[in-house]
Amino acid sequence: MFDRLINLFSHKETPACGDDSVRQNIQLLAHPDHAKESVAYKEQGDAHATKGHLEQAIACYQHAIALDPNHAAAYNNLATALLKFGRLTEADACYRRLLQITPGDADAHNNLGVTFQHMGRLAEAEASYRKSIQVNPEHANAHNNLGAAFLKLGRLTEAEASCRYALQINPDNADAHNNLGNIFREQGRTSEAETSFRSALQIDPNNADTNNNLGNALKDMGRLAEAEDSYRRALGIDPAFAKAYSNLLFLYSYQALLDPKKYLIQARKWEHACLPRQDRQAARYRIFQRAPLARRRLKVGYVSGDFRQHAVSYFIEQLFTHHDRKRVELFAYSNSVIQDAVTIRFHALAEHWVQIAGLSDAVARDRIEADDIDVLIDLSGHTSGNRMGVFARRAAPVQAYYLGYFASTGLTEMDYWIGDEIVTPPGTDSHFSEQVWRLPRVSWSYDGKDAPLPDWRPPSDHTVWMGSFNQLGKLTPATLALWAKVLHALPEGRILLKTKELADAANRQRILDDMCGYGIPSDRIELQDGSITPSWREHMAYYNRLDIVLDPVGAMGGVTSTCDALWMGAPVITLKGDRVTSRATAAILNAIDHPEWIAHAEAEYIDKVVALSRDVEQRSSLRFSQREHMGNSPLCDAKDLTMNLEHAYVEMFNRWLNKKNNTIDPV
Repeated sequence: MFDRLINLFSHKETPACGDDSVRQNIQLLAHPDHAKESVAYKEQGDAHATKGHLEQAIACYQHAIALDPNHAAAYNNLATALLKFGRLTEADACYRRLLQITPGDADAHNNLGVTFQHMGRLAEAEASYRKSIQVNPEHANAHNNLGAAFLKLGRLTEAEASCRYALQINPDNADAHNNLGNIFREQGRTSEAETSFRSALQIDPNNADTNNNLGNALKDMGRLAEAEDSYRRALGIDPAFAKAYSNLLFLYSYQALLDPKKYLIQARKWEHACLPRQDRQAARYRIFQRAPLARRRLKVGYVSGDFRQHAVSYFIEQLFTHHDRKRVELFAYSNSVIQDAVTIRFHALAEHWVQIAGLSDAVARDRIEADDIDVLIDLSGHTSGNRMGVFARRAAPVQAYYLGYFASTGLTEMDYWIGDEIVTPPGTDSHFSEQVWRLPRVSWSYDGKDAPLPDWRPPSDHTVWMGSFNQLGKLTPATLALWAKVLHALPEGRILLKTKELADAANRQRILDDMCGYGIPSDRIELQDGSITPSWREHMAYYNRLDIVLDPVGAMGGVTSTCDALWMGAPVITLKGDRVTSRATAAILNAIDHPEWIAHAEAEYIDKVVALSRDVEQRSSLRFSQREHMGNSPLCDAKDLTMNLEHAYVEMFNRWLNKKNNTIDPV
């Protein structure tokens, strides 16, 4: 995505470029006769970097700078090394020093912008890219990087314009094609995203990142076998590409493509592929010293890339609000550079807010360890923005997964997987590498604040509108086949689907073609682009159009979408399956005392939809009373959930402490 970035790692003793004492020592060593030797050291550094001899490369760049304090290329490569290692403040200082030497260096302004972007300082990144463009209006990489910054800021129109301008300057800029694909995918324009990614791959076929991104677009379009092939091509190019491996695991679990035990075999391989052997071994023998909790609070850290406008944030914000500050000291480790209104609220709720986006896994691990965290909670699993590498390196004595994913992480160093009796019944323990910790209640809480009141009325023509506002990836062939059977059993039934991926004409046509193949004509199906409801309140109000909500089957069912529908008074019919992905809605319905909407077979699912559709009186009564009942249920009792989680965290920590005190630590 960014230009002129060399994959280097600096030694821990590497001095900061902005350190005055270092500059004084460099000045003492400087001599005009040393210029050629400085160049030689810089070239040796480049050679070491190419071979992967990273610490040697860093040492060579430092020698080059010591011999020639004005050696711009050596400063650039050292800054790049610091950036890639996650030592962002030092990289910032190096690029600033470089710009003192060469103030008109468009590349240096561009790379300083890259540093700011990694630090989450997007406004400063934008300013640096604009300075680069001011110096050189035809700097294609700066235009491209500006587009990437706009994408992070959610300014998609400007992002598209910047990347298109980069391609006007250089049509063979593979990074710009790749970024344009990411912009299109964010907009739900998945066919255009595929075209852009394939254009990038025509130019640079061995780019692992682009192959991975193509896999994401293909997944969005339901072309699962092709998506798997793209992820595997990315891993063939870079076997340690953690993001692509996580995306492959996400595909397997989200789409239920593998038996849970076969999935676990693949998940366990993640750390072997993505972590050096010495790091895995070091994690096994990490020693933590912690005092008992008799006279102190438990230090709990949450790690997430979703402390922002995101489905996960709706659930987590309630926990942050209700944590007992006399009992828990709360740390939030954010892995996102996005700063929105939700982020601001999280920042205010957390006692300690730590930005780890841009830090390497090792540096982030050390940063978390320095806070003496007792229990570290992963909120991402193998979803976007995860920090599996931090947990795999063991940052805290107790590490547990909660909420954001729907299968085992596969990590040796992840101690617990927090679920409940319905989502993770005892018979599913073999699906996890972690020890399953079952809460004595539904493992989520929901808050539908700011949602409009239900304003539903039964259609005057007696049509029954059924549907789903879930992501298109959840609408598997099994889902469409089952819904077609529902429509055959219910002649007055119609299906309404709304999601951003339906902005793409090819996606709409695929749904219509599939349903036609099941004997359902297009006039019984309405497909809406998710942008038709740009605000939260508009999205929630759109549930007034649905008489019955249908939970997808065969892959990941609803969680947030299920809660939203129920909050708007709509009944939800689900088919409870054999794994987490297909049991979430069942847990939610059980928590609000509607187990009668849970089916255990397809025929029962169809029967429940038909019976409910024809009981207009019951549906009319529920529509306006359900919110109050739901609000008084365990599903909406965030205080009780938080208390139970705190009990779990304390018990997990005490178990570790007791085990540690009764075990001889390794020498």
